[in-house]
Amino acid sequence: MRTYLDHAASAPVRPEVAQQIAEDLASGLGGWANPSAQHTAGRRVGALLAQARARLASALGVDAHEVLLTSGGTEADALVVSGRARAVPGGRLVVSPIEHPAVLDSARTAVDQLGAGLSLLEVDDAGRVELDSVDRALVPAGSTGHSPASLVSVMTANNETGVVQDMAALVGRVREASGSGRPGETGYVPVHSDVVAALGKVPVYFHGWGLDAMSLSGHKLGAPVGVGALVVRRDLALTPATGGGRQERGIRSGTQDVVAARALALAVELAVGEREEQEARLATLRHRILEGAGALPGVHATLPEGVDHVASTVHLWFEEADVEALLMALDLAGVDASAGSACHAGVTQPSHVLLAMGFQEGPARSTLRCSLGRETGSDDVERLLAVLPAALEGARRAWKVTHKEQ
Repeated sequence: MRTYLDHAASAPVRPEVAQQIAEDLASGLGGWANPSAQHTAGRRVGALLAQARARLASALGVDAHEVLLTSGGTEADALVVSGRARAVPGGRLVVSPIEHPAVLDSARTAVDQLGAGLSLLEVDDAGRVELDSVDRALVPAGSTGHSPASLVSVMTANNETGVVQDMAALVGRVREASGSGRPGETGYVPVHSDVVAALGKVPVYFHGWGLDAMSLSGHKLGAPVGVGALVVRRDLALTPATGGGRQERGIRSGTQDVVAARALALAVELAVGEREEQEARLATLRHRILEGAGALPGVHATLPEGVDHVASTVHLWFEEADVEALLMALDLAGVDASAGSACHAGVTQPSHVLLAMGFQEGPARSTLRCSLGRETGSDDVERLLAVLPAALEGARRAWKVTHKEQ
């Protein structure tokens, strides 16, 4: 039996969701009627789509018209970042340096291809945004030599380390620094948050925080890969890169996958409903990993004590250890874990997140992320701790070989 500790990359499909998908496909819902069609079958499927959107909105605490279905969090991030760059030509995107590549790469592409500006916020040694850097990034509209900010994007929980931002304070600082607190007012700067790593792990308050957009992904929560959502206020202008049938408010055209939408709604309902119970259980498992791994020489917790974090993520860094050798040894011992974001799988490079936090390249390259889920039990944790010493010893031997003096 293998120990799976990579839920932050992708979680198993929940049995309830798998059963619903199977029943939907068996009933013919899986493809023979287009939800935009006007005949009886189309109207029936369209009603199921509307129902799924309403259920998802209710679980998220938002309005149904604010929910746009996507293929996942990456597409949702790209839609809002590039959409703002197109809607506000010459505007400036303001993002944190520890964002998911879907945000950072989309912002850099907007700079290269659309002429957008880009400002990076600053973070402290835990990866929390320094609010003073918001003041510096959001100069008042019309200031000489500065383009107006078109979007601020900061993820609620980091996908690598699990650090959680104070989103209410950050949005409040944006409103204060921009001098505008209401949509439509001169100088108003919308705020987007990627909540992929936060939803179902910590409370998420779209309206309570004052967000204008947020992204989420189904396969982190027990839905299948290929479905997610962008929650966006109706008055936020986004210009899509492509045309089509103008589904999803014209921002994301294409025939909607009703089976996937229903799966996403159910997965989010379940994850949000059990959040407090799972948070308490996983916090105990996380503490045990930190305690056991931290007793080994040269093993350190990435996040300082007392920092807000998701209970499901344990992030470690190692002195003088080859992370590829470490991951391979753990894999051979039956433990699935990762060095960080799976979106850069196969690319050996220091973590941009840790570099932004002030880590040197060596430690930023030698990291381990163990991410837990509803299927994770104490046996999984003890199995990791049992094989970690030998795996780490091999990783240190590999490091010495590659770093010996020539």
